[in-house]
Amino acid sequence: MKIRIRFTKTEDMRFIGHLDMMRFFQKVMRRAGVDICYSGGFSPHQIMSFAAPLGVGLTSHAEYVDIEVHSTESSSVMIDRINASLTEQVQVVSYRRLADDTPAAMSCVAAADYTIGPHSAEYRTEWQQIVAGIPGFLAQDVIPVTKQTKKGERTIDIRPLIYRMETEDDEDGYSVIRLQAAAGSVDNLKPGLVMDTLRGYLGLEPAPFATQICREEVYALSGRETPRFVSLESLGEDIE
Repeated sequence: MKIRIRFTKTEDMRFIGHLDMMRFFQKVMRRAGVDICYSGGFSPHQIMSFAAPLGVGLTSHAEYVDIEVHSTESSSVMIDRINASLTEQVQVVSYRRLADDTPAAMSCVAAADYTIGPHSAEYRTEWQQIVAGIPGFLAQDVIPVTKQTKKGERTIDIRPLIYRMETEDDEDGYSVIRLQAAAGSVDNLKPGLVMDTLRGYLGLEPAPFATQICREEVYALSGRETPRFVSLESLGEDIE
């Protein structure tokens, strides 16, 4: 039986890298008594795959991991059981059964939503300049970025990979950026790269620690004739 787990990653846990998160969840599955399946061979391992890895320093309200289990209790019981073995800074928010033919999360990711804001009060004056520059930034036909790859430098146009970028006021009355961008194995645009490029467009110096970024949702493409984004969570169903 395939299960998709959605979990949050907040506060100090944002500094834990992807490989360490994988090892962390393997231990959690054992501590929580999840009846998880193991691979065969001389070195069996838990059948577990994560969706798009989250960059170090980012928080998230929508991390996903797929597992296979021999048996399971209800979604609510399993959420409580797993959370009892987790830290408060990583918490499971949904536990859903997938159809057998559902693609693995890591193979179907197409886009992600992010909320971006200033890291602290000292950046708020500069932040207003950044927010005001978004319309002109997006009005460009081409937004070239030079990336370093294993084969050397390569220039790409990131404009088609920015699906939506707008601002709104948060609960404290400050402007935050809502970004939807390409994600996954085919096209993947890091929000930090978008912000660095925006700063360059505005003539601002690089400031890697000036923003705080939270991933809000991860999407797959659904439908052939009229493809649309659907959350990875919506592809499963709760277990009663």
